Amino acid sequence: MNRQFLHILIQITIFLYSFYFFREPFEGYLAYLVYLILFPFFILKFGIPKLPILIFIPLLLSGIIYILIGMNTVPLFIKIFAGFFLSVLFYYYVFRLFEFEVKELFTYYLKGATIVSAIGIIQIISFQVGFEYGYNLAHFGLNKWSYTSGGTGIRLNSIFSEPSYFASVIAPAFFVALLNVVRRKFVFIGRTASIIIIAAYILTFSSVGILGIFIAVLFLLLNFGFVRYVFIFVPVFYFGFYFAYNNIEEFRDRFDGTLDIFSADGEVNSYDIHGSSFVLFNNWHIASENFVRNPIIGTGLGSHPIAFDKYSLTNAVGVIQINFNKADANSMFLRLLSETGIYGVGLMLFILVRHYLYRGKTREQEQWIISNALALIILLNLLRQGHYFLHGFPFFIWMYYFNWKKNREHMAEIAEPPIFVPNPNLEAKSS
Repeated sequence: MNRQFLHILIQITIFLYSFYFFREPFEGYLAYLVYLILFPFFILKFGIPKLPILIFIPLLLSGIIYILIGMNTVPLFIKIFAGFFLSVLFYYYVFRLFEFEVKELFTYYLKGATIVSAIGIIQIISFQVGFEYGYNLAHFGLNKWSYTSGGTGIRLNSIFSEPSYFASVIAPAFFVALLNVVRRKFVFIGRTASIIIIAAYILTFSSVGILGIFIAVLFLLLNFGFVRYVFIFVPVFYFGFYFAYNNIEEFRDRFDGTLDIFSADGEVNSYDIHGSSFVLFNNWHIASENFVRNPIIGTGLGSHPIAFDKYSLTNAVGVIQINFNKADANSMFLRLLSETGIYGVGLMLFILVRHYLYRGKTREQEQWIISNALALIILLNLLRQGHYFLHGFPFFIWMYYFNWKKNREHMAEIAEPPIFVPNPNLEAKSS
């Protein structure tokens, strides 16, 4: 199969989740069609790998146990377990197929990110000039797509269903673009692509995007030295927050609402609470209650809606009735806490911390850049995106791991002393 065509198929599984074929009994995305096309080829070529299976055996067993004791259901468990496992397995095969060439796969991801960022810029310009077909992409069959008011009239979301998804998936590309512009040295992508990605990221006016910007700056400080650059980035932090708080109403409302609800001992008997802040707090309450009762391995994949019905604050009289994010907990950390307990949360944090690479500890500069870029999307998903495999999230997890593994192999080669092989001709001459 043509290598270029394979890269295109992989990009579809990451970027094109605004198109689905059906919604029952589950949402059938275009990405799933790619799975169906490639899975038979992968299995025939590579067989069944051990690592993904070993990771999911505890989750399979816990799911069965909690179904038997009535704390999960077969449809909920199978829907999430099958989707999550097949996605993890699929992207493992992808890296096997490309012989773990992380830089090649990351470069193609950046090409896709540049294209969808450019589409987003066109979207904003089209809205300003009143060209509906340029900003309302639902006309092109993206049946889960809608634009969001705010910002400069609308908030950029490109081909994604909402701005927060754009901000999450494009986060690694944003880190690379920001690093390129700050250093004025361009790696992976050039000046124009870097500017397009940064502009598009800012124009989402998304709280996830703003959080991504702050974390990206923190990563730059971590890698280049807090002392050396603190006098530059602290004012950037301050004025960046000041601008966002005073000019982006959605960010200000979410920030104030979250601060109020988490600092007011959980006072939720008020309709003045910002909806998104309540959703986050409510899911924190639900996940915490479920974790306290089932700390080791949660109540099984797919079980958070059942925990939601048990522990939701909306069950009380007089509480604001907002039941959003019932399925995904509004945060992957909260969902893992609820559904997989210490096992899932511990595994994810182990992957994030143990396999992080910072500047000066890699053989090639591209490796620490990739590591920090991917750490950004992992953190954003843990904090604010609760879907385990939407937009190819396992692709970024595997890339993060294999990037670390390749660097370890490179560093081992450097540390290994050269093997001395006697030259028989020299020995003969000396005698």
